[in-house]
Amino acid sequence: MRVLVVGSGGREAAIAWACERHGHEVRSEAGFDPTRDAEVDLVIVGPESALVAGTADACAAAAVPCFGPTESLARLESSKGFTRALAQQLGIPSPAFFRTDDAHAAITWWRALERPVVVKLDGLAAGKGVIVPDTPAETDAAIRSLAAQGPIVLEERLTGPECSLLALCDGRTAVPLPIAQDHKRIHEGDSGPNTGGMGAYAPAPTGHDAHELTKRFVQPVLDHFAAKGEPYVGVLYAGLMLTPDGPKLLEFNCRFGDPEAQAVLPLLQSDLAQLALACCEGRLDSVEVVVRPGAACTVVAAAAGYPEAPVSGATITGLRDDGDTSAGSDVADGGALVFPAGTDGTRVTGGRVLAVTGLGPDLSAARDAAYARMARISFDGMQVRRDIGWRAVAATLSSYAAAGVDIDEGTRAVDAMRTAVERTHTPAVLAGVGSFGGAFSAAAIKAMDDPVLVASTDGVGTKVELAARLGRYRGVGADIVNHCVDDVLVQGATPLFFLDYVASSRLVAEHVAEVVTGMAEACEACGCVLLGGETAEMPGVYAPGAFDIAGTLVGVVDRADLLPQPGVAAGDVLLGVASSGPHTNGYSLLRKVFSWMPMDAVPAGFDRPLGETLLEPHRSYLPVLRDALATGRVKALAHITGGGLPENLPRVLPDGVAARVRLGSWPVPPLFDLVRSVCTSIDDHELYRTLNMGIGMVVVCAPDDLGAVQATIAERTWVIGELVPGAREVTLHH
Repeated sequence: MRVLVVGSGGREAAIAWACERHGHEVRSEAGFDPTRDAEVDLVIVGPESALVAGTADACAAAAVPCFGPTESLARLESSKGFTRALAQQLGIPSPAFFRTDDAHAAITWWRALERPVVVKLDGLAAGKGVIVPDTPAETDAAIRSLAAQGPIVLEERLTGPECSLLALCDGRTAVPLPIAQDHKRIHEGDSGPNTGGMGAYAPAPTGHDAHELTKRFVQPVLDHFAAKGEPYVGVLYAGLMLTPDGPKLLEFNCRFGDPEAQAVLPLLQSDLAQLALACCEGRLDSVEVVVRPGAACTVVAAAAGYPEAPVSGATITGLRDDGDTSAGSDVADGGALVFPAGTDGTRVTGGRVLAVTGLGPDLSAARDAAYARMARISFDGMQVRRDIGWRAVAATLSSYAAAGVDIDEGTRAVDAMRTAVERTHTPAVLAGVGSFGGAFSAAAIKAMDDPVLVASTDGVGTKVELAARLGRYRGVGADIVNHCVDDVLVQGATPLFFLDYVASSRLVAEHVAEVVTGMAEACEACGCVLLGGETAEMPGVYAPGAFDIAGTLVGVVDRADLLPQPGVAAGDVLLGVASSGPHTNGYSLLRKVFSWMPMDAVPAGFDRPLGETLLEPHRSYLPVLRDALATGRVKALAHITGGGLPENLPRVLPDGVAARVRLGSWPVPPLFDLVRSVCTSIDDHELYRTLNMGIGMVVVCAPDDLGAVQATIAERTWVIGELVPGAREVTLHH
């Protein structure tokens, strides 16, 4: 066929490629002219502006098949208020909304809603007429700013990952293409201003079937307009948010997305032109839509200054490559396609300059192919996000075990060894396997009435891999000391001495010195002696560059002050003390979640780079809680380490007592909040037993003593729950 693709961006380049590879004659233009293009067999409209301008209506008048809706139906994209009203009428799951051109009325509605909102221009804004304010002041300013430009729509702010559902429509039938996920923000970690899209990948692991989503979000729209005698022909693109309450509609677009088209169309094995023609002729149900297995990843290169003020004129090198797949042919797994957009072939002429799409048997391979090809392209001021597809890793994790660590297996190991270990115990052992640290009566310490030695041995886990990768060693030295200090503190003990162990594939004196210096600084801060240690060089056991550390700490407490106290009972309150970060637990999950995020990226809401946030040292709670312990009102302490709140609180509870923890009773720090937002397949119990989620130590005290205990702690604390009758377990509830 002779196919005219209306538009000239990266999306239109992908549409043209998808038609040319099946032998069609394709040309691209800014618009359709009936007097000039009457010999065209098929028109496929790329940009929304052409649809709103009536391109499909002009084609109909000239009896030329057009894959794209009429000007009237394009209101689904050109008017957000129209779409919101229609979705409400059809019962399509959507956020609460309010359309107005009056800033005062909008502010009144927002304040009555008492929830965060998103502020949008009602009309087309090239993907940039949306403000997501974070504070009341920002919300007020956003409403006034956009209302000054025209009618606006306020929408209840939803939470969850977004995805793009693109369906081919013939007026009666809708067939989905692979679900994609776009990356709107300019910078890594989804930070910075919104853009037209800096990359996309497909299929996105949403946990939802594309056909079921199509029935819920697209088919009702087709049925509605078909009943009115206005068949919708073209692509209907539903932007969805996967909220905790299920998928909800963010917006409708009336065309292929950009850059979603560059990711989705290379996965389409069927002839796009033939499918588009079938839609125009109302017979989509008679043709097969075939999608190739595997995945596609699209990475966009943008001009300097984009999105606010793109700078044109830079010379592009590497745009053409002997290894590129030519127009009219397919691309093999591991190959890449370059789709030009804001370029004349040699120089930068627009904001989003080009897109590179890699294909592979899975997303990791497709992503590698895309970035390998992008690495051969350059121009001054080139902006490329290095984390396209990063959310997909987290979305496929359903448990900590999926990241390579099985908590249950660790528990079984403890149970299996318990009998053998307890055969060695004497009456002097007061706390052994399963407690935070071994407790041993040491009456020889005459300064106390009945001194008890408390010992803790621990490691730092896979956090050391991240430290080695970033060359930041001192913090993990502090980690191991403070972890052990906190483990003996929960039994009321203060530290006496610490012994360390450092092992690596190859000893590097400077690295070892940094680790041990971190240990020494942490020991000094808590009045503990760094008594000695061991270094081991173990080539062939550790991978090159890898290292590990462990340590043993011995503390002492008078038996009368040993925690937990006998009086722990139902009715006691749980007081949460803030963690300084993940501490030393959950790093197998965290490293996997952020495996495609550069460590120097500053995600939205963060105040420093991701790597620094992840490597924040495990804090010591001894100086924080020393005065509280001196009051004699603390009944128990629980250090929130591996196993999180669900598995650490029971370790200090007597039989017949359980704990209820109220989620939302303390502010979850940005790192944990981001992990929670992307690990959509991990439920609350699994998440809160993998990470401390912002609470590093829990103080148990009687309700009448709460004020006195809090008064001794020189930082903010939170009542996060209470003890109740039950079977030594933790219940998490909202």
